[in-house]
Amino acid sequence: MPLIEDHHYLKTCAKLASSLSISISAARRKVEVAAAKEGKKDLQSRKEIAQKILEQTLNDDKKQSLSASASFDQLLKALKEDENFMLED
Repeated sequence: MPLIEDHHYLKTCAKLASSLSISISAARRKVEVAAAKEGKKDLQSRKEIAQKILEQTLNDDKKQSLSASASFDQLLKALKEDENFMLED
């Protein structure tokens, strides 16, 4: 897969990566897979797919009122019964 140097496409993928708390390459891969499933190969359709995925992700975040990083932080908090649990060395 050749590197696409379009500024708008890369910016949209960067926003998608930020909203999903993943790397930019993983966000681009997600868009590439979605484009391949739809059989689209041109740059314009990839831009549209990236924008659609970004809008869908932002809408899901608004509905849940938690971003991906906030929900991850919430998952890392210890439960009350596991608070004092320690592993032996």
